[in-house]
Amino acid sequence: MPDSAAAPLSTATAIRRAYRAGIALPAFNIPYLPMMEPVTKAIIDQDAFALIAVARLEFVKFEAQSQAAIKAEFDRWQDARHLRLHQDHIPVIDEDGLRVDYLTELQCAVDVGFGSVMVDGSRLSLAENITATRKSVALAHRGGVPCEAELGAVMGHEAGPIPPYEELFASGKGFTDIAEAAWFVKETNCDWLSVAVGNIHGAVAAGLKDQPKPTARLALDHIEALAEATGIPLVLHGGSGIEQEYVLGAVKRGVAKINVATEIRQPYEQVLKATGSIAAAQEAVYERTTTLIRDFFGWSGTAKVFA
Repeated sequence: MPDSAAAPLSTATAIRRAYRAGIALPAFNIPYLPMMEPVTKAIIDQDAFALIAVARLEFVKFEAQSQAAIKAEFDRWQDARHLRLHQDHIPVIDEDGLRVDYLTELQCAVDVGFGSVMVDGSRLSLAENITATRKSVALAHRGGVPCEAELGAVMGHEAGPIPPYEELFASGKGFTDIAEAAWFVKETNCDWLSVAVGNIHGAVAAGLKDQPKPTARLALDHIEALAEATGIPLVLHGGSGIEQEYVLGAVKRGVAKINVATEIRQPYEQVLKATGSIAAAQEAVYERTTTLIRDFFGWSGTAKVFA
């Protein structure tokens, strides 16, 4: 039995442990505060270990409210055997093309008590992304938490429609460059790297966010090459809607964290719109999260790896 007096496992150690064990940690995004209870309950009931994540756009375009509100709601349901809190995308330039005071927002996440953070400089040039990420990593490490970064263009959060998926995949447009990734990691000292390898975000623009995501696949050989070149855990954003064989293949090749948002956001929104009942929407989220953990990703019982 683990020593109950021991300090809880840090998120940095958890991701490294997942990386070495050839498994992945899920990061479930919470755009609406009432989603926190059913998502955390599903994780605990399935004896899984996962991150609860919130991105800046979920404060701006949805109803996550603020970093402090998310942290307070997380603390209501926290179980250190199963859960950690992650600050997802803090962009340098947001999905509407506007500059963000990213260092202030990252510092707030550290101060509030998030266990890990992410800076997203993917809309910058390589040199600018390196500079912004280096500053963000230094800030996070001073606060004792790991920092995720992004290189490549994981599309989907833009204001307008994206090109047809098959066209994107066939062209490799926006895929993370292997040589650039190796250089980027060396120059920034980031802890994990979010990569673009065929994955796409769920749309968040008005009029698009209710639409189903395209069924995506992944360039598995490209993932393996990125893992070998960088030597750090890779992160897959846009985990919803990817065919199962590709998800499992990506984990075997170096992906240690998978973000899931659309798959649990849309059931909440759809049921709430249809019934007007938050309780019914929460039940839909619980059922969908349970199904994803147990049947799709195979994450049930993973808590023992992190005990």
